[in-house]
Amino acid sequence: MIFNFLKTIFILIFVWPLLGFAQTDYPNKPIKIIVAWPPSSGIDIVMRRMVDALKEELGQTIVVENKAGAAGALGATFVANAPADGYTLLFNSAAMNMLAAMGTQTAYKMPESFTPIVNVFSSPMVLVSYPALDVKTPQDLVAMATAKQGDMFYASSGYGAPSHFVAELFRARTGIKATLIPTKGSPEAMLEQITGRVAFHFAVASTALPPVRDGRVKALAVTSKERLAIAPEIPTMEELGYPNFNASYWNGIFAPKGLPQPITDRLALAFNKVLAKAEVQEKLLSTANVLDGNSNPQKFMRLIRDDLQVWSDVAKFAKIKPE
Repeated sequence: MIFNFLKTIFILIFVWPLLGFAQTDYPNKPIKIIVAWPPSSGIDIVMRRMVDALKEELGQTIVVENKAGAAGALGATFVANAPADGYTLLFNSAAMNMLAAMGTQTAYKMPESFTPIVNVFSSPMVLVSYPALDVKTPQDLVAMATAKQGDMFYASSGYGAPSHFVAELFRARTGIKATLIPTKGSPEAMLEQITGRVAFHFAVASTALPPVRDGRVKALAVTSKERLAIAPEIPTMEELGYPNFNASYWNGIFAPKGLPQPITDRLALAFNKVLAKAEVQEKLLSTANVLDGNSNPQKFMRLIRDDLQVWSDVAKFAKIKPE
């Protein structure tokens, strides 16, 4: 008993201050950020345009490394198995939730295997249609789909991709029947749209806006809560009569489970400060994303859990399962 008491005193006097110093001294070496998607993908572009400001804010070198594959699961698995010391972080999207909603088997659990830090931005999607169709609003599209009695097709950037889930959310909310044409990515899905092989699809805004502006596709609505600063002419789904259709998907920073709170808070503060910088906002305006800047670990965790419930319901409705 006396030995245990003395051991406790030793830890309190000698070890605890060292632990505290290790946390408050963070960071004292380069930080690696794993982007779970390919180079030049939307999420990769955002991170690389933030790197210089993040380096300045944290006072350390930031190494961005792409580990793409399995719809973001490859990079997520790598970070879930890394030490929880704040030197290996993950930048990933709501595709993590969609994999979980489908019941995809992964080497981690969502969100239990991670320490959420902040949501960096939301990716709004634009409901686009083939210009030759006589539709100007989502309601027009619903009316046409009803008249066609299921003889309508829509594209997605892949089976189980965000564009697939958002389209199925639209079907669930409206009751329309339409057949999915899955493709191998956003460019191919947009090509299906431009050539008229599909009636509509939900395209991420950064992919949708160029062909919208040159008239190759028609924008009916955007899924963000508010109109996009870069495209204020496109109305939101909500203002067109579809309440709670805020289907923009999150893109956030994670650490492995068990990251000490002081380090978690340090990182959250750093990312929010970077997002508040005018030069960073200017660099990211063209990406057509909605920057957050007000996130924190608690808010991000709530967002993840609420979002997971939405997509779990959609997966059940549309019977979306792992291929």
